[in-house]
Amino acid sequence: MRTAIVTGTSSGIGKAIALRLLDDRWRVVGLDNAAAVIEADGFTPVAIDLANHASRAPIIERLAPADALVHAAGIMRGARLGELNQETGALLWRLHVDAAMALADHLAPRMPNGGRIVLIGSRAAKGVVGKSQYGAAKAALVGLARASNLRRLWIAIVVVGNFAWADACVALWAFDVVSPTPIGTAW
Repeated sequence: MRTAIVTGTSSGIGKAIALRLLDDRWRVVGLDNAAAVIEADGFTPVAIDLANHASRAPIIERLAPADALVHAAGIMRGARLGELNQETGALLWRLHVDAAMALADHLAPRMPNGGRIVLIGSRAAKGVVGKSQYGAAKAALVGLARASNLRRLWIAIVVVGNFAWADACVALWAFDVVSPTPIGTAW
């Protein structure tokens, strides 16, 4: 049985992806700051504040190897230039980018050949008025994927958009379930 580590399983895209993977008989380890909402065989909830480096590091170090990582946890905050809040920008970076790097850095070397890393991106990465800090964090995920050099490990990394019409299916592309166009890939 394959195992996926999925962040943000308490709601939205992360929850939809976790439920789909469970339906497909994957084991899912759900990493969340919020209380677990999924009760299913094969689901293991893990409480973690991904935006807090000091508290997340020991939890990430204890994660067992997995076949896949899906980083869907996130928040959206927006403001126009001239109205930006630096604390908000730092929070977006820690949750969307720094957590993705920490998880991928720990898990990728332990993944089997054919492993998958899916990072949930956003169309805001291309620039949306009022979403500069959020868009910058999501654009950084594309850079991370493109510069990852995971081909030597036979692991694919992809950033996919969070298109409302198919929240779960978009991210499942990396599991050969559906085939949308990814935002950024490395193979």
